Amino acid sequence: MSTRLLVAGVGNIFLADDAFGPEVIRALDRHPLPPEVRVRDFGIRGMDLAYELLDGYDLALLVDAAARGLRPGTLSLIEPELPDGASGGAPPEAHGMDPAKVLALAAHLGDEPLPRVLVLACEPELRPRGDEDIAPGMSATVRDAVERAVAALHDIVPVLLADPAATDPLSRPDESAALSPAGLRPMVSGGAEDR
Repeated sequence: MSTRLLVAGVGNIFLADDAFGPEVIRALDRHPLPPEVRVRDFGIRGMDLAYELLDGYDLALLVDAAARGLRPGTLSLIEPELPDGASGGAPPEAHGMDPAKVLALAAHLGDEPLPRVLVLACEPELRPRGDEDIAPGMSATVRDAVERAVAALHDIVPVLLADPAATDPLSRPDESAALSPAGLRPMVSGGAEDR
């Protein structure tokens, strides 16, 4: 039985370096991943991604900009702690594209466990100020990271297709184990190194 793998770009193309995920997905049009991988740009459609995560995937690899306090343009492979869908209370927020909230929504909506989720993250350089609705254009630093992310995906995806639980060729032992602002923890295994 073959591995079902989703590669999902997330981010807002109108908010500076937040466009990283969609830009990587667009670059994959020129350098496609194996045909059995579902590649899709979700932009800021968090509800769509939440439902897609419930579609029987073994693994989902999200591509996103994430401020983690690293040098701008740094790529990191991180694995979030998946929320428990059994917890009671109000349903999680259904709007926006905060990956932690999307995972909580998917866990709330589904009866089955979520697939393993990894995030290929890029440290942004340009971030909009709180009062900006639109901040077009990515920084040159993050734009340069797009092709490195495509290359990293071409390294990572074949390993994950062969073994969705693989970690050894994917880790960064020198990354901090502290929680990032998005509530994601770095992986403690593997090979998509900061480039």
